[in-house]
Amino acid sequence: MSSGAGQGKDTPRPYFFLSYAHTPRVNSRGAADPNLWVAKLYQDLCEAILQITDVPPGHPVGFMDRSMHQGQKWAERLSRELATCRVFVPLYSPRYFKSEACGKEWHLFSRRSVYQRRPTAERMTGIVPALWVAMDHYQLPRVAGELQFNHDSFGPEYATEGLYALMKIAAFSSEYHAAVLRLARRIVEVANQTVIPIGQVLDFESQPSAFDQPDAADQVRIAVFSYRERELPPHRSAVWYGEQRTDWQPYRPDSTRPLSQDAADIARSMGFQPTVNEFEDESEHLAGGERPGEPCVLLVDRWAFLDGRRAEAVRRLDRRNLGSVAVIEPWNRDDQQSRDHERMLDELGDSVLAVSRGARQRPSLREEGTGGAPGSIEEFRGEMERAVMRACTAHEQHHRNRPEDGPADRRPSIGP
Repeated sequence: MSSGAGQGKDTPRPYFFLSYAHTPRVNSRGAADPNLWVAKLYQDLCEAILQITDVPPGHPVGFMDRSMHQGQKWAERLSRELATCRVFVPLYSPRYFKSEACGKEWHLFSRRSVYQRRPTAERMTGIVPALWVAMDHYQLPRVAGELQFNHDSFGPEYATEGLYALMKIAAFSSEYHAAVLRLARRIVEVANQTVIPIGQVLDFESQPSAFDQPDAADQVRIAVFSYRERELPPHRSAVWYGEQRTDWQPYRPDSTRPLSQDAADIARSMGFQPTVNEFEDESEHLAGGERPGEPCVLLVDRWAFLDGRRAEAVRRLDRRNLGSVAVIEPWNRDDQQSRDHERMLDELGDSVLAVSRGARQRPSLREEGTGGAPGSIEEFRGEMERAVMRACTAHEQHHRNRPEDGPADRRPSIGP
């Protein structure tokens, strides 16, 4: 990509880029978007900066990524904003430092040179961190620890509680507004006392994370059980499929990208590191041994159960009843072919996923996307968040409850 393309000398540049980790919804349908609180903070910051500067009407004050619908255009937009913003504002939380996307944003901004307009005792980096929650007992990654930012200057309640608590607790309303005003002043001060030239608009997805490497517990496997286009049975339309089994697109035309990519984006937004593979490439890892590996979300195309040999591997996995493997059966309620064969598909699912279906509400193609059978792309995104948390929670509990390993050859005695 080109360097600073389309950015002339007089092109308005936003004061700040608000970098934050998307928070998943709670386990109930219709719940409010928890990221609306971050959006309110962003609006309050923009309003405060407008009050203390002479930003002309219509010029951008800041930038906040409001969308989880990631893709090429999304990545290009992020890269452009990170190449032009004047100050980078990371919103600290434990989830933030586990987010690969947030780590890439930090890395892209920190590539840019920072020059100070006048010598000062304090070295300004162009990064102004903000506390979303208190971080006293959390080990910051190296790049954040090196900043040595004094959060106490924004108020004692802010330093001990974080902005989220100040927003949610009515008694802290005045402390919240004071902290926002001080944060806005700090952003403007850093912008005015530094010169940060426009950077290169680089490929976002290929950038490394500025944060430390994730723990094994932060890994999430996404396995896809579906068809390649050339494998389809005679009575199944090829419109939903591609060259690889991971190319399955059950929600066309609402989503024209592989479902596995959407699932991986959701896992990343939750702070996990996803890998995507066909089920056959993961089956040995998932079904073998007594100790399950990383948590896994299995995306199941019921039509693929028509291939009895491949379906048997799913049946064996289902019988193991691993809590660390969460099963989702996506379908499209506008897929008339699936509706026409609903009874057959339900019977196939009952025979292969007897244990999984028995543990939850039986997912019907005609229900409103409950019990692991989301009928639209929006329902799938909510179900994917819940599936990731179920798998990760079960994985952690398994390792927490596992007794300490004893000698490999130790056996119970039958003697006196």
